[in-house]
Amino acid sequence: MKRELVERELTPEGPRRGPRRSGVRAVRTVTVNLAESPLAWLHARGHIDARLFDAGEALRGDYERAQLAPSVTMRWDPVRVKTTGPSGLSPSERQIAARHRFDGAIRAAGRGLEDILWRVVCAGEALPEAEKGLGWPARSGKLVLKIALERVAEFYRIT
Repeated sequence: MKRELVERELTPEGPRRGPRRSGVRAVRTVTVNLAESPLAWLHARGHIDARLFDAGEALRGDYERAQLAPSVTMRWDPVRVKTTGPSGLSPSERQIAARHRFDGAIRAAGRGLEDILWRVVCAGEALPEAEKGLGWPARSGKLVLKIALERVAEFYRIT
């Protein structure tokens, strides 16, 4: 895993992102890995087990393979000669298959759970920011995310 470590000052509101204010005594600092995903952070600290982590990674992998993230309007990829990969599918067919798996996993999570699932797993949004963006009470997102990941794990048949 790539590491991009920075020091952040802890304040009552959370880690301070800007420079220190003069005259204010720093209570504590924390080292943050900016390259770590929110899902990996939860797994590394024992908040979710390996099964849920694997389910989230499978969902994120399909999200990326299906190329669902926003992109520029013009594609500058080189023109490809029609070939089949190891799975016997063309690149377009693999992308479509990933999109079908992603859509099925999101449907399996259920209404009301797909928002937190997409924000944390696919968009890489931290849990507190996702809760705030959804207008949820603090510390409620972890429970809802676990329920959504359980359903996604069942969809991907992860044991």
